Amino acid sequence: MVFPKTIWLVVAAALLISSIGFKKYVWFISLGYGFSIAGIGILLLALYGGTLTAGTAVCCALFILYGCRLGGYLLYREVKSAAYNSKMKTEIKDGKSMTFGVKCAIWVTCALLYALQVTPVFYRLANGAGTDAWCIAGALIMLFGVCFESAADIQKQKLKKIDPKRFCDTGLFRIVRCPNYLGEMLFWTGVLVSGANVLHGWQWLLALLGYFGIVFVMFSGARRLELRQNKSYGADPEYQAYVKSVPILLPFVPLYSVAKYKFLVA
Repeated sequence: MVFPKTIWLVVAAALLISSIGFKKYVWFISLGYGFSIAGIGILLLALYGGTLTAGTAVCCALFILYGCRLGGYLLYREVKSAAYNSKMKTEIKDGKSMTFGVKCAIWVTCALLYALQVTPVFYRLANGAGTDAWCIAGALIMLFGVCFESAADIQKQKLKKIDPKRFCDTGLFRIVRCPNYLGEMLFWTGVLVSGANVLHGWQWLLALLGYFGIVFVMFSGARRLELRQNKSYGADPEYQAYVKSVPILLPFVPLYSVAKYKFLVA
């Protein structure tokens, strides 16, 4: 298995940017995630600027848009939302009890996942492929995914300003209970589609590891959210009716709960 030398620059960029997690443990998988993807998008534009086509340039630009939007949203929430930070103190480990070695293992694992996630676009560039129907279709799905996720975050923010103690069941939250996670999966599905016809052999293995890795993380996140909401709203009859009628993550798929699946820990 021979890797293009530039793949190591992608890994290095993910390692460098996600190292922000040493400041605050959760940043490995939040700010470090979003800004790593944005940084990789910028790196790919710089590395392959001379051979970019319209489609590949758009895919790289969508990495930047996606990462900056997600990272910016999470940073704003960290800085501005006192209620969110207060709640998360009891829900998420602060990492103070973790050894340096454990933190390093999490850091490297996260950075490798972020690098794997972008491999379909990376290999389209590294293999010298230009713009074709697969690239265009993938870019459109990526754009739809980032718009879907953004809309879900905005809708939830607006509702929480009106009634902070109310669970969100309006707009996109009538389709699935975690539409922001669905939007994220759509985005990465688009990334996979964009390189589906140019991946060869073991390149498929790397791309699928990245894709199913982030899908696992989204289901894990949905489980954590479900457990928190059950704790907060479990006695509310309206919430009980909501969770029994709206799928948790996949539209039109009658999967209403993942709380019992303890293997979904990330």
